[in-house]
Amino acid sequence: MRASTTLSLSLLLSCLPLIAQTQLAATPPMGWNSWNHFAEHVTDADVRSATDSLVSTGMRDAGYVYVNVDDTWQGKRDAQGVLHPNERFPDMKALGDYIHSKGMKFGIYSSPGAQTCGHYEGSLGYEEQDAKMYAGWGVDFLKYDLCSFGENMLKAEAEHPSDPNAAKNLMIAAYKKMGDALKATGRPILYSLCQYGVDQPWKWGPELGANMWRTTDDIDDSYGRMISIGFAQAGLSKYAGPGHWNDPDMLEVGNGKMTEDEYKTHMSLWVILASPLLAGNDLTKMTDADKSILMNKEAIAIDQDSLGKQGDRLYESGDLDVWTKPLSGGRVAVGLFNRSWSVRDVSVDLREIGFKSGGSVRDVWKQADLGHRSGVFTSRIPKHGVTLIIVGK
Repeated sequence: MRASTTLSLSLLLSCLPLIAQTQLAATPPMGWNSWNHFAEHVTDADVRSATDSLVSTGMRDAGYVYVNVDDTWQGKRDAQGVLHPNERFPDMKALGDYIHSKGMKFGIYSSPGAQTCGHYEGSLGYEEQDAKMYAGWGVDFLKYDLCSFGENMLKAEAEHPSDPNAAKNLMIAAYKKMGDALKATGRPILYSLCQYGVDQPWKWGPELGANMWRTTDDIDDSYGRMISIGFAQAGLSKYAGPGHWNDPDMLEVGNGKMTEDEYKTHMSLWVILASPLLAGNDLTKMTDADKSILMNKEAIAIDQDSLGKQGDRLYESGDLDVWTKPLSGGRVAVGLFNRSWSVRDVSVDLREIGFKSGGSVRDVWKQADLGHRSGVFTSRIPKHGVTLIIVGK
C-alpha cells in the first residue's frame, strides 16, 4: 500500500510542471505587443497609452490582457551584471505596476544570444540573473527571440561537422536554460519562444516549459505575407493544445496596409488556428472597422474555445480554401477563404464535417443566424475575403 502511495505521489509530482504550464495558458494568450507599430521607437509613455487604450476601448474586457514590451527597452549592464533599462524606460517595475493596476499582465522581451535583434543586450550568460529581475519587476510574459544566437549555432556546426544536430541541440539547451530559470523564480511567467520555426519547435517546445512558439518567420502588414504565413500552418494542429500553442506571429489588424476584407481574413484564419492574439497596432487611432474585427466576441470565442483544439485545412482548390476547427458542444467553426482577385463562390459539404442531417449556421462577421442548412453550404465571397461560420446541431 505504501509503495503504491509513493508511486502515485511520484507520478503526481512529475506532472506538476505540465499542470502549471497548462493553467498558465489554458487558452491562447491575448494582448498587445509594441513591435508591429512602434518597433525600436517604443517608449514607456507609448506602453502606458496602450494600456489605457486597452481599457477604454473594451479590448481588455474582450480578453486582450497581456501588455508586451518588445525589443529595444534595454540599456547596459553594470559591474554586477544587472541589466538596466535605457532612458526611454526609466522604471520597468513602475511600468509593470501600472499595467497590473489596470487589471492586465506585463510582458517583456529578451534573447538567448549576446544581443537582441535590435543589437541591445541579450541574456546569454545572465539567464538566472535576468529571470530573477523579471520576476522582481512583476513580469508575466517573456518573449525570447533567437536573433544573435544564430552565430553560436553556426559556430557549433563548424566545430562539430559530424554531428547534424549540434546547432539544434545548442539552441534547445539555450531555451531550456531560460525556461528553467523562469521556473526557479517561483513566479508564473508565460514563456514564448521566438525562433521562427527553426528545427520544428512544436515537437520539443513543451518539454522546455514553453507555452507558445513561433512557427514562421516575421509577419508584416501585407496580404501576401499574411496568407503565406497563415495558410502554411496546415498540418500543425496536433501539436497545439491547452498550455502550448503554435504561434504564426502577431496581428497586423489596424496598421492600415490591408483592406477590411483582408483583415477579416487575417483574424478569421488566426482564430481557427487557435493562435495567440497579440494586437500590434496603435490602439489610440483605431477605426470602427478595426475595433469590430479585433473585438468580435464570436471570433474571439472561436480562438478561446474551451476544447483547446487548433483548426486545420479541410481542402484547397486553386485560390479557394476551407478550414475547420472543432469547438465545444459538438460545434464546428468553418472558414471559407477566397484568395483570388475576383468574387467567388466557396462551398463546404456539411456532411463532411459531421453534420449528416445538417445543422444551424451562424455567420460570425455578419453576426446573423442563417438558419438550418443541410448538404452543401455555399457563400459568395469578395476577393481576398472570408466567410466565417459556426455550425451546430
